[in-house]
Order: sequence, then structure tokens, then C-alpha cells
Amino acid sequence: MLSPADQQESRTTISRTAPQAAAYAVKATTRALTDFAKKKPLGAIGGVVFLIMLLLIPIGPAVAPFDPYSPHGKFKYAGPGAVCNSETACRENIGKTFWLGADQLGRDTLSRLLHGAKTSIRVAVISVLVGVTAGALIGMASAYFGGIIDLVVQRLLDTLMSIPVIILALAIVAAFGASITNVILALIVIFITGSGRVIRAQAMSVRETDYVLAATAVGAGPVRIILRHIAPNCAAPYIVFATANIGYAIVVEAALSFLGVGPPPDDPTWGGMLSVAGNNFIEVSPWLLLFPGLVICMAVFSVNLLGDALRDVLDPRLRGTS
Repeated sequence: MLSPADQQESRTTISRTAPQAAAYAVKATTRALTDFAKKKPLGAIGGVVFLIMLLLIPIGPAVAPFDPYSPHGKFKYAGPGAVCNSETACRENIGKTFWLGADQLGRDTLSRLLHGAKTSIRVAVISVLVGVTAGALIGMASAYFGGIIDLVVQRLLDTLMSIPVIILALAIVAAFGASITNVILALIVIFITGSGRVIRAQAMSVRETDYVLAATAVGAGPVRIILRHIAPNCAAPYIVFATANIGYAIVVEAALSFLGVGPPPDDPTWGGMLSVAGNNFIEVSPWLLLFPGLVICMAVFSVNLLGDALRDVLDPRLRGTS
């Protein structure tokens, strides 16, 4: 047993080394990010752009100049840069500017885009995280157990993959109703099928490695083997598949909104704004189509750049390639 003096010295040593460990972790993380930015500058740019869009979820509604639901009758189809200078038309927002114009009801386009980030990006991130994670677990379990379990699971995934994505999403949303929750549910089903096949292929090779066979020989259970030995070796394709499909989720949500089966029309979403403008007001107010389309393109392009860069860095077969 340690003496009081030794215990005090031990506590002093821990208090000294804890800040050093934290500083080392920060330094290592900074070095890794710097190396990533040097090797994959386009991927780093894509990551920064998408990070800014993620920050819009909590910050966007606070910095929006107008209430996204409030109409301003005298500013219907107002062009970018129109100034709110009428008390009867703008009430408490006198002096503010419609930087990106206003829609058919006089609602500020910029404010609706900022509020729409909360819905569109949330739908994409939640659906990808839940869908890809569930698909990865199904794929790893299917690969590990093999036999009849693998056969049944893969045939079910093949059946779902044989249905066109939009048709499958339309069927799910039409069956349960148009809402954000049901759009997320439809996207989750879509991502389970794709990630299940991708992760299974990686898990099949990992299953035959010596350390998995050794863990099986000493009596480790299936859950421990899958989570402790197989899952870490499937992390690279998991991360790549998830980042590559966040942009795809945004596009599918926009497509469902464009077809009228997404969130309610009054909710500000990027896809919904694009749908209303594209269907009815493109000739009268083309900027209503331009700005939501640009935001969606930026989100998809940035995530695709990040996903491609992560694939090149994390996939051992591609390391060292340009």
C-alpha cells in the first residue's frame, strides 16, 4: 500500500501528465488534419463547406433576417436586394433587405434557406447514420454466420435493391403519409440495402483472418467477435459509404419534395423550395429556383469531395495513389 507521500506524488504526476496528454491529442489531431488537407485539398475544402452547412442547423434560424413563415404581400416575387422600407408591408423588419429575393407570398428566400438547412441536413445525417449503421450490422452478422442466414438476408436485400430507389421511397411515403419522419424512414430502408452489401463484402474477408479464428477457438461469442474484431476492420468502408451518401440523401429528399410527397409544403426545405419554384414560378421569378438549386449542389458536391478523399486515405488499396 502506498504511503501518503507516495499517494500525493502520484496525484501530482497525474495532474501534470493529464494536460500534457490533452495537448498531445490536440497536436496530433491538428497534424493529421493538416496532412489530410495537404494530401487531399479538394476533400478538405469539401469538409469545410459541409461543416459550415452543419453549423447552419443551430445558427441559421438565429441569423435569419426574417421569419420564414411570414408573408409580405407588397414584396411578392421581389428580386434579390429589395429593401423592406414599408411599415405596412414589413412591420418590425423595416430596413432589412431581401438579399436573395422573396417568393410568391413575399417570404424571404434567404431566411427559408437558413431554416431549411435544419430540416434538409438533419434528414440526410439522421437517415445516413441510422441506415448505414443498421445495414453494416446486418452485413457483418450475415457474413459471420453464413449459411442459411446469409442466404436469406442477401436475398431480402437483393429484392429491395431490385426496386428503383425513387419508387421504393414513394411507396413508403405514400403508405405512411407525407412527413419528415416518413422521409427519413424511406431513406433508412434505402441505405440499409446498399450498406449491407458493401460491409458484408469486407466482413467476409475479415472473417477468415487468424485473429478472428483465434477468438472463435478460445470461445468468444458472436457478438464480441463482430463488435470487437470485425467491426473495426469495416470502419473504412463504413465511413466512406456514409459520407458519400449524405449528399445522395439530400438529393432524394429534394426529389420527394419535388414530387409532392415530402414534408408539408409550408415547411422550409431545400427540396420543397425547389419544387414550388420549378413547378410554378420559374418564368416569373427564376431566382427562386436558382438559389435552392445552388445550395443543394454545394452540399452534394462538398460531401462527395470529402467522401472521395476519405476513400483514398482510408482504403489500403488506394494509399499512395494520386
